[in-house]
Amino acid sequence: MTTPPICAGKFCHNVEAMVDKAIAALDIDTGVAAAIKTCHSVLQVRFPVKIRGKIEVFTGWRAVHSTHRLPAKGGIRYAPIADQDEVEALAALMTFKCAVVDVPFGGSKGALHIDPKHYNREEMEAITRRFAVELARKDFLNPATNVPAPDVGTGQREMAWIADTYKHLHPEDINHLACVTGKPVHHGGIRGRVEATGRGVQYALREFFRHPEDVARAGLSGTLDGKRIVIQGLGNVGYHAAKFLSEEDGAVIIAVIERDGAVINDDGLNIEELYRHIVEHKTIQGYHGGRFVADGLPVLELPCDLLIPAALEGQITAANAGRIQARMVVEAANGPCTFEADTILNQRGILVLPDIYINAGGVVVSYFEWIRNISHIRFGRMQRRLEEQQGDRLTTVLEQVTGTRLDDTMRAQISRGADEIDLVRSGLDDTMRLAYQEMRQVWHHNPKVHDLRTAAFVIAVEKIARSYLDVGLF
Repeated sequence: MTTPPICAGKFCHNVEAMVDKAIAALDIDTGVAAAIKTCHSVLQVRFPVKIRGKIEVFTGWRAVHSTHRLPAKGGIRYAPIADQDEVEALAALMTFKCAVVDVPFGGSKGALHIDPKHYNREEMEAITRRFAVELARKDFLNPATNVPAPDVGTGQREMAWIADTYKHLHPEDINHLACVTGKPVHHGGIRGRVEATGRGVQYALREFFRHPEDVARAGLSGTLDGKRIVIQGLGNVGYHAAKFLSEEDGAVIIAVIERDGAVINDDGLNIEELYRHIVEHKTIQGYHGGRFVADGLPVLELPCDLLIPAALEGQITAANAGRIQARMVVEAANGPCTFEADTILNQRGILVLPDIYINAGGVVVSYFEWIRNISHIRFGRMQRRLEEQQGDRLTTVLEQVTGTRLDDTMRAQISRGADEIDLVRSGLDDTMRLAYQEMRQVWHHNPKVHDLRTAAFVIAVEKIARSYLDVGLF
């Protein structure tokens, strides 16, 4: 039997402390505040699976923090350090994250206490399908009430297995594909979901750098071009964020931290090469494009413009926050800064872009995928050819007015209709931009709010409280 670690409650404490700080800046009834903070329900399951001729018992959880909107939404992670405290804290973050970016979902999260490296594909499929059965039997897997997504240790294949398992349990449910998001495109997924969180980090930073006043508060100037970045974690989120920021915005990734060390190059790392090396060799060691450091944690303290923790929670604590030398901390992971560390960073004038905003790109595009599955039509199907026809007419008018024939490349650019990936990126960009603008309004105009994390939680708590009051729950 695989036994999970004892639930210490530290992560939940951090999230609750951050929410309390926002509530202190609002005039909200204490009872309403308590209801908003309370986790609605937690399911713990233990189930046996026969592995290599022996029975193993696995422990998993699914927490629902809030059902003020349905379905409740949140990833499922597979990790040997997973526990109930982590799941409850992450479910709470999902509630507030969805509210910040105006995605009409409640917050949920799941985890299985397992180290995927110890099992082959067939074994992982058997374990995942059995976990899905346990969740579905207790209505913690359903297109209308609870919709998981990928997280640490899971990806498209696990979501495909879960969706197929749900379909066999409920063959009459025509919306079965909507029971999870993050599926492969050919199994009901949506283009752009894999890189959505990393792309959201990019769009969020682009919007931040559109406001010189905010950039100056971080002790920076200009645009993302040339900004020196340290990234912790080159998994799905860290890889795509680093790739997009370096290749499309001119940022310089000077260091990447992984669990087995770090690689540093003051002139900038080639992220694609480094990622391929890690995929091929299962380690960051041996990459010749930079200087290897065996102990990666101190690299968080390297002088840089932006520090992007994109690994696990609790990486910046009271123990090392005083030594962080970045001008900005951009929380691509969930809960990478403890409450105490966040306080220290703010006191030192280091600006923090909070996780409930920065890494919301995943749930935004999951929302698009869920809508696509519920509506049973791909985005762009009804308007793409119309847009192309309008573009053709525009090019014809331009040629008539100017007396000059446009070249084929320009005609194609003007006439091109938006396909699904264009619409997904447009919707994600718009969402991240509007959410930041709403946050900065609170940050700049509420005298009780002195940082962007509190501003984000203030917005989220206000929206959730209003929802509760509107439907008469209080």
